[in-house]
Formats: sequence, structure tokens, C-alpha cells
Amino acid sequence: MKTALTPFERQLIAATQGGLPLVPEPYEAVGALLGASAREVQDTLASLIERGVIRRIGAVPNHYRLGYVANGMTVWDVDDERVDELGERIARLPGVTHCYRRSRALPDWPYNLFVMLHGRTRAEVERQALTVRDLLGDACRDRAILYSTQLLKKTGVRLPGGAPKE
Repeated sequence: MKTALTPFERQLIAATQGGLPLVPEPYEAVGALLGASAREVQDTLASLIERGVIRRIGAVPNHYRLGYVANGMTVWDVDDERVDELGERIARLPGVTHCYRRSRALPDWPYNLFVMLHGRTRAEVERQALTVRDLLGDACRDRAILYSTQLLKKTGVRLPGGAPKE
């Protein structure tokens, strides 16, 4: 479903598609750039979320810059009857940045729970994985840790053709 954007919405997306400014009052800074109030910026972003134009506003830390160079996606084969309840508990653990259920791809891929762990060393990630395993208990049949080998750039919503020229 396509949603028509107002001129202000297009300007706001163009101004924020590279991220919000890293200042104490980012909505005020964006508003000043666009000749609008911080409240107008916030309300417009809320409308864009409500309409499904953007999914969320969130911080995307660069784990490598923060010293977390051992980043492991742990994958778990968990009893389907318990995966949702256990996944919610695991998502609250320190060090877990992503936790979600996925469909299995049998017979080659039996894993249905994915948990991203970050550490300064692989040993640290493996200790965190043991905590997850202990929490899963007998509901877990198998697991693996897939370590990141490169940093992928994450981006937000983009307007077709990029930002307007000034």
C-alpha cells in the first residue's frame, strides 16, 4: 500500500534518513533545520510510524567501535510449545540485542530461536550462550554460534533518488 507524503514529511525523511543528530535535543535540531518545532517533528514521525511508512526509531550502536568485536548469532533448536515463553525471558538478559523466532528449514536447519550476543571476546560470548542454554533447559535440543565476519551498514528509510539537492 502506497502512502502519499506531504512536502514536510518528505523533507523530514530526507533530513533524518542518515540518522538523527547526536545532540542532546535531536528533535529540536531537526526542527530548526526544517523551520518547525520539536513537537511538530515528533508528531510527524509518530504519524509516519502509525501509517507504516517507517517501522520504528531506534539507536543502532556500532558494536565494533564500542569494543564488542566478538558478535555471535546464537541459534537454538527449542521445543515449539515453549519457544515464545522462553524467548521472552531470554530477550531480557543482559548482552542480548536481538531475540526472535524463525521458521525451521528442515532437514538442514533445525533452529527456531535466534539470539544475538555481543562480547569483547569469543569466550565472553560463549559464557553468555551458556546462560541462555541454562535458561532453556530441557526445551533445547541443539545450538550453534555463528560469529560475524564483517560489519554490515544498517540504514533507515530512504527516499527514492536519495536526499533532495540543496
